[in-house]
Amino acid sequence: MRLLKDPEVNLGETSYETWRHRFLRDRLLLVLLMAAIGYLTFVGLEISLVLQDQTRLRSGWLLLAALIETILFSCLGLYNAPFGRRYPEVLFLACSWSITLLEQIWATLNGRVLFGFVSWTLVFLTQATLMPVRWSLHLISQLGVLAYYFGVNPILGLKENQDIAFETRYALFLFWFCLVCNLSVYLYERLQRSEFEARQKLQAEQAKSEKLLLNILPETIAHQLKHQQGTIADSFPEVSVLFADIVGFTKLSTRIDPIALVNLLNQIFSTFDELAEHHQLEKIKTIGDAYMVVGGLPREREDHAEAIAEMALDMQKALTTFNAQQKQNFQIRIGINTGPVVAGVIGIKKFIYDLWGDTVNTASRMESHGVPDCIHVTAATYERLRDRYQFEQRGAIEVKGKGLMTTYFLVGRGVPVGVD
Repeated sequence: MRLLKDPEVNLGETSYETWRHRFLRDRLLLVLLMAAIGYLTFVGLEISLVLQDQTRLRSGWLLLAALIETILFSCLGLYNAPFGRRYPEVLFLACSWSITLLEQIWATLNGRVLFGFVSWTLVFLTQATLMPVRWSLHLISQLGVLAYYFGVNPILGLKENQDIAFETRYALFLFWFCLVCNLSVYLYERLQRSEFEARQKLQAEQAKSEKLLLNILPETIAHQLKHQQGTIADSFPEVSVLFADIVGFTKLSTRIDPIALVNLLNQIFSTFDELAEHHQLEKIKTIGDAYMVVGGLPREREDHAEAIAEMALDMQKALTTFNAQQKQNFQIRIGINTGPVVAGVIGIKKFIYDLWGDTVNTASRMESHGVPDCIHVTAATYERLRDRYQFEQRGAIEVKGKGLMTTYFLVGRGVPVGVD
């Protein structure tokens, strides 16, 4: 059952009938090879016996053997042809009946009845063990052989030169042999279906888990987390970090129903998520009414500052649209900084992909020391964007933990307005 064990096969996109058709074709190739090679060994034995005793020569049988081998190798040739790919069942029956029925027909043409005890049981057993799929196909293969022996021969008036006890004994043996073969194929087929369905459910659950993991972590980090143990941490020489905060949200929560307030916040942050995806930025987390996003990791990019600036301007525009639609008056403070960070996953429970370093702390200070409806940026970010965006210089301000810092407001896209 190679396909069931192959992790590359997406069973969720494959029906059981489609999978079973593929499995039938895989096993059919093995059966055809075994039949062609196996029958050659009997032909070789017959030829060796003839070489030892010329009186054993049976030219008719050798012609029959040549015809059977021609059919078997023709089936192998048709295996990869369009007909063989679409109708492997026909090749299966052609392979089976070329050995079991042609021998009977050859005997009939010679006025005899052939009870192929060895060839029949060997063919049926080979089919049941090497190709245990579609028990009805096995039944048709067996019924064709038995119908000829017990139906056509009596109609033609041909009879085996054995007593009735001999014929009944071996007829009963064939009955039970065929029944056991078909029953084993039927049970194996049920096992195949149950395993297929179980694997489908497993893959569906794995897909859900994968989707959930990718909602929490970047794809590259999720891959590392699944394939390595220990702390996952990488340093990035330059990224741009954005913090945004809904102004007065805490006070507003005392006047609005909590569920209604959370629904409003969810709509705002969902829009921000779409913007982050549009600008190919990495959302890090939300804390209460604060939103954090970064550009330039986990895959480094040269335009991380530009992407963050576009995100900030679009966030302002999106909130204006939201206020107009929902008849609200939300304001947003945005702070941006550019510099080196360390990013990774720590801990063993409820982990998140997070950032550390002075760049992150300063970006947070830009937000908290900012002005509602303004995008407050550091000099490092300004230097990266001054030629492509419009800024207003705020001047030197006292920043907690940093002292005096010269900061700027990003006011729009386009030609700079002459900031020193």
